Amino acid sequence: MIPVIISVIGAVLLLGLMAVWLARRRAGRSFREYDGLEGHDFEYYCAELLKRHGFQEVEVTKGSGDYGVDILAEKDGVTYAIQCKSYTAPVGVKAVQEAYAGRDYYDRMVGAVLTNQYFTQPAVEAARKLKILLWDRGYLEGMLEEEVY
Repeated sequence: MIPVIISVIGAVLLLGLMAVWLARRRAGRSFREYDGLEGHDFEYYCAELLKRHGFQEVEVTKGSGDYGVDILAEKDGVTYAIQCKSYTAPVGVKAVQEAYAGRDYYDRMVGAVLTNQYFTQPAVEAARKLKILLWDRGYLEGMLEEEVY
């Protein structure tokens, strides 16, 4: 009797794990290696990813007093100021404002916010108005899928 109960409990747990995995996959939110990274580690992860995608002179700014951006880079003659956000929820307007301020402070052509999540509607509206690029989870996933090892 006890082996049957253990088997049933195991099957229920397995089904539960599969349901969670399927729900996250359907939502496009499967756990990726970058989801476990915090602040500065995520910035360095993004910097390496940008280098592998043709960005040059990629520099991670110092942690405090970075004037709103975490990475400075250049690609095809265009200079970028990039704010990185490793969050567990959608990214709001504050990140857009930081990228805007940092773009001007560092005299860069383009400001961007790169995140492992998505953006709130107010953030999207602010970015459109301030001309800040929003590179969300889908953009990050696309960069990773394009890589050939």
